[in-house]
Amino acid sequence: MQQNWKVGDLAKLTGLTVRTLRFYDQIGLFSPSGHSTAGHRLYNEADIRRLQQILSLKDLGLSLEEIQTVLKGHTFTPSEVVAIQIERIRKNIKTEQKLLAELERVAERMNHQEPPSVDAFISLLETMKMSHEKYIIEHRLNWERRFDLLGDFLND
Repeated sequence: MQQNWKVGDLAKLTGLTVRTLRFYDQIGLFSPSGHSTAGHRLYNEADIRRLQQILSLKDLGLSLEEIQTVLKGHTFTPSEVVAIQIERIRKNIKTEQKLLAELERVAERMNHQEPPSVDAFISLLETMKMSHEKYIIEHRLNWERRFDLLGDFLND
């Protein structure tokens, strides 16, 4: 007997939000294989494998549009994937450099007993928010571990 998961269960399992899963369904990237009689989305094992592919491709730096293209059969050459990753890392480095510069400016003012301006703090907060996005990747590693556990469970 095949197991099915509702959208909330799948969200808990993967660490994604229900909103994200619904958005993926809305854009045609990841749709459930079925619905319950009450109209709830139902995902099966094949759906979970597809979601794992999507999230792995996303972690490589592919956009949702590029992921849809890959899932429709287009393949990226290894050099294209590397180029995408290089661009993503360059963006991350620029963001981290900007955060460092902002923090150094605030620290310098504080060291001179000058209160930082509201604009300086707002800029710092905005940069910190952009920098925080890289830590989302760590969160995704947690769902990968969950998929591994699920795979062990399904193969038993």
